[in-house]
Order: sequence, then structure tokens, then C-alpha cells
Amino acid sequence: MNILALDTSDQVLSAALATETGNPGFSGVWYTEIDAGTRHSELLMECINGLCKNAGIRPADIGMAACMKGPGSFTGLRIGFSAAKGLCLALGIPLAAIPTLDCLAYTLSIWPGIVLPAMDAKKGCFFAALYRGGERLTDYMDASPEILAKELAKNRLSPDEQVILTGCGAELLCSRLAADFKPEHLRVDPEPRRGRARELLEIVKNDKLMAGNDIDSGPVYLRKSDAELKWR
Repeated sequence: MNILALDTSDQVLSAALATETGNPGFSGVWYTEIDAGTRHSELLMECINGLCKNAGIRPADIGMAACMKGPGSFTGLRIGFSAAKGLCLALGIPLAAIPTLDCLAYTLSIWPGIVLPAMDAKKGCFFAALYRGGERLTDYMDASPEILAKELAKNRLSPDEQVILTGCGAELLCSRLAADFKPEHLRVDPEPRRGRARELLEIVKNDKLMAGNDIDSGPVYLRKSDAELKWR
């Protein structure tokens, strides 16, 4: 099956395509990443078409699509969901929507300590959750550094258990936690801001974290958008 994965949850736009058909006798994974800022809607379809062209398939040959479920950028999540859902409805194929923080933590499941994926939610807060060994320890949170420091203290197995932060908010959050933890107990993923479409693709290919066809679902937000709050 040819599977398309889209990550539009933050400023870095990424897309990945796993192919089993296309160029004769060839299958593989194709990937593209762009620091898109707020231009996701302009660039996403171009990225998808480019991946299909490079892989030697047509968009109609895609057998499944995946996108980030949230939390993340309000606009970015809607764009990713709209593109993936539109493709799935047009082709009659399933959609997989994977929680963003689960995807951010996925490749660090072998870390011998706590994994803390964090996205800058503005207003002094972060979208975050705590993980150990690939298992989520907390709810998905929209929390201040002070609250996250308390959650870390509550969930660490010992005062020396190390914490690794990843995601677009990792470096900022690490600086905000510095007063509560020794420097040697906090690490930051070397590439925290990278797109995660490859990880999303791997999750779907391995049938992990999936709950079935999400074609009737939509993005999950942990707070109301500024526009909703303004016009209440």
C-alpha cells in the first residue's frame, strides 16, 4: 500500500510517502521538509505532487493518508486535516490521525528516562505530555513551565532520572525549567524543530497508536483559538 503522511502542526511543513508501487521493481520512502512559516496552504499540495512524481506514482495510487491530530497550530492542523481528508474522501481510502505529542515522543521511546515533547503554545504555556519507554504518563497538557516542573517532579523515578525535551518548544521550555533541575538532568533533542512526517509514517506503517479510520474526526485542540475567545 502507498501511504502519505503530512505534518502541518507547526511552522516546519513535512510530508512523507511510502510506496510499494511506482517505478518498476522499486519501493521506498520519499520525504520533503520546508520551513513554511504560515504558508502551509500554499505549499502543501505542491509537496504532495512532488513526492508522487519522484516516487513514480499518481496521487490516485495513494492507499492511505495520515495527518497530525493535534495539539499544534490551529491553522496548520486544519490545513493538514483538510488536505488529508479531502484526498481520502475523493479516493475512498482510510485516514489515520495521530496525536502530535505521541508522534514527537515516538523516536525517543528508547530513552532511559522521561521524554518531554513540547510545543510553544504562546501566552507563557506549552502543549506537552510526559512519556517513559514509549508509554504516556500524563494527560496532554496546555501548561506553564511551573506546572510542568511539578509534573516532572511527581513522575520522575529518582532525583537523578534524566529528561529529554523535543519539539519546537523544547529549547525555550528547557531554559524555563533550568531553575528547578540540575543542568545534567535536562537534555534537548539535537534537532527539536524538524518535521515529523517520517515518524508519523512509521507509526502508521507499524499500525501503532491507531484507532481505525479517522475520516469523520477533526483536529484536537487543548484551548480555544484567539478568534473564538475574542468573539465569545
